[in-house]
Amino acid sequence: MTPLVTTAVLLAAVTHAGWNAIAHRITDKLVGFALISGGGLLIGLALVPFVPFPAAGAWPYLFCSAALHIAYYALLMKSFRLGDFGQVYPLARGSAPLIVTVLAAVFAHEVPDGWAAAGIALSCAGLSGVALWGLRGRRPDWAAIGAALATGLSIAVYTVVDGLGVRASGSPLGYIAWLMAIQGTVIPAYALWRWRWRTPTLLRPHAGLGLLGAALSVAAYALVLWAQTRAELAPVAALRESSIIVGAAIGALFFEERFGAPRIAAAGLLVVGIGLMLRAG
Repeated sequence: MTPLVTTAVLLAAVTHAGWNAIAHRITDKLVGFALISGGGLLIGLALVPFVPFPAAGAWPYLFCSAALHIAYYALLMKSFRLGDFGQVYPLARGSAPLIVTVLAAVFAHEVPDGWAAAGIALSCAGLSGVALWGLRGRRPDWAAIGAALATGLSIAVYTVVDGLGVRASGSPLGYIAWLMAIQGTVIPAYALWRWRWRTPTLLRPHAGLGLLGAALSVAAYALVLWAQTRAELAPVAALRESSIIVGAAIGALFFEERFGAPRIAAAGLLVVGIGLMLRAG
């Protein structure tokens, strides 16, 4: 985890929280995700002629990742319908890094050393603190929690699949372009089938916001994929989920959700964790 990799992943965290906030803000979740996914498709197709073609070994990972991302979008849509942004987003993102650590050790043979393990553990503690603060003083909504945790599991699996795939591809830009082009067809196609002639009328009011979300989404994941070619998967996953702190701040600023002292403490733990991961690098 060099300073350059750390900076790239932190920038990815900010842009990721931004597109998730946009997706949450659009009331009709299918409208929001059709625009974001369809915008990603257009960006991917625009990049394809100008980026290297992924190596043959990357294509099984690409198709598997596309299926996982579609499942992730479906679970995230359901999570956003059921729960508050400040609760669902931290639970979905905060549950992923520890699973990634286990999967990376099994499938990528990446076992973190002492400093990195301590950094990951502290970061996860901070992220869990944000998630638990979202439940404070409220009766748990188990449907929303279950959807958020299922979303977190899908995040962990596609993170490892894409980490292995982008390393096999020979080109992070080629990999992200084809990934967006493949996965971006499904949700817009489903929306078109469901709405038919009403599609332009439903999409037009939110087109600008949705396409901005698409650009943020592609930029965020391109940065993460590049980082996964330069560092181990588990520290990148833990650092990427600092987007939870950004998401909590967005929830407080734009959705009138409390930030509070526990979230400040959680952010402090995350900063210490980042420092330990940098020391490991």
